[in-house]
Amino acid sequence: MTKRIIRDIPLNRVEGDLEIRIELENNRIVDAWSSGTMFRGFENLLVGRGALDGLVITPRICGICSTTHLMAAAKALDHIAGVRLPDNATRLRNVTLMVEHCQSDVRQSVLMFLPDFTAAVYATHPLYAEAARRYAPLAGGRCIDVVRQTKTLLEIIAILGGQWPHSSFMVPGGVTYIPPLAELNQCRHILKHYRQWYEQRVLGCSLERWQAVQSAADLDAWLNEDSARRDGDVGFFLRFARAAELHRLGQGHGHFLSYGSLELPNETAVVNPGGGKQLVDAGFVSRDGQTQSFDQAQVAEHVASSWYADYQGGRHPFDGETDPHATGADGKKYSWSKAPRYGGQPAETGPLAERIVGGNPLFCDLLRHDGANLVNRQLARLTRPATLLPAMEIWLEEMIAHLDQPYYEPVPPIQDGRGFGLIEAARGALGHWVEIRDGRIARYQIVTPTAWNGSPRDDQGVRGPWEEALIGTTVADIDNPVEAGHIVRSFDPCLVCTVHVIGTERRSLRC
Repeated sequence: MTKRIIRDIPLNRVEGDLEIRIELENNRIVDAWSSGTMFRGFENLLVGRGALDGLVITPRICGICSTTHLMAAAKALDHIAGVRLPDNATRLRNVTLMVEHCQSDVRQSVLMFLPDFTAAVYATHPLYAEAARRYAPLAGGRCIDVVRQTKTLLEIIAILGGQWPHSSFMVPGGVTYIPPLAELNQCRHILKHYRQWYEQRVLGCSLERWQAVQSAADLDAWLNEDSARRDGDVGFFLRFARAAELHRLGQGHGHFLSYGSLELPNETAVVNPGGGKQLVDAGFVSRDGQTQSFDQAQVAEHVASSWYADYQGGRHPFDGETDPHATGADGKKYSWSKAPRYGGQPAETGPLAERIVGGNPLFCDLLRHDGANLVNRQLARLTRPATLLPAMEIWLEEMIAHLDQPYYEPVPPIQDGRGFGLIEAARGALGHWVEIRDGRIARYQIVTPTAWNGSPRDDQGVRGPWEEALIGTTVADIDNPVEAGHIVRSFDPCLVCTVHVIGTERRSLRC
């Protein structure tokens, strides 16, 4: 006899608080609902404030990706002002954003994702004892090492931006600080040390050797090359995940979205291999592998399953409303996150989406072999710093070589207009849409990566990306559904950009 049960999972070890509700049939997930459980309303508290106030307030949305929100807010105002940044301002902004990515990618992997390998369900896994030694929460040797190293890397933002988190050094037209030679050299030293550590302990090889891995077959050869590859975090992750057959989990819809990010200065040695004007390409890749140019007009947010006042279909952020409305009586609505869609489709965003949109040979080949599973998703995140660190080094060198060039282009007071700031945050596509009237903010809408990945159903009843990725998963222990935790954490949830937590009287499980 078929038996269906429903379980509520308050997922820990994510940035913020998240509740996943799953329906199981004979230990197999047949339906899922992702719920953000408290309204924050940053968009509403910005209305009526001065045109530049978003530069101070939006970095407070998140303590992990505050530079990211600052960059999006500044780019929106750049757009309204119609200003072209000096090359040094572009370099400095990019370096600080990439620092935040590099620390977040490694911290999320080692502190949030890999500790699940120490769960009791893996007690018979041949690498279990080693996983516990490395990644046990608050005690694992690799966890402690990662906290130390990423803390040091973040000093670059403190040097160039005055503080981290919640700095406000970006303004329309550039940045507020011209770093002297001594501080740029200090940043170079910190970055050089971090690169050496990343190569030795995370990759187990040089950046150049990793960049030579162009296919699934190359990845197998790389992993078996020597003990340094196998013992690094990347190698250990792959060995453990393969033995546990985690590549079978977390497929999702198969649509990928990138806004593009990291504009190239007019004069720079950094190039996009495909010839683009940004280091990270923009685009949308559908399930059938077709790539479309990105058009921000195709972004719309639905609220059919969200605790907001209803409207029909989806609305572009320039027309969007953030009108909280939760009676508790409407079972169709179950999250404070809206449901973003691109051209009417749900879309996965993040490091894997960036690689697929950019046509990275390794990840496109892995996608052809096994799909957008949680292993490919997490591997893309753990190895993304290998694509960022060389550009960071070049841009610091170029700032040193052009000390006499400006970091700011004067901008008159912004009185009226509307614009958007679109970038790739650590977790994927982030957009700020801003309208200014008479020198004050008339509308501010923010669409975060976690809103894309963790969205509830839209007005057609289509699940969000990680809701869909959970479907079909077999859970070994319904009282501790580690498999569900793997899938959701592979998207790197950052719920503080959307919600805080409230209590629940429903039955909760460990995860």
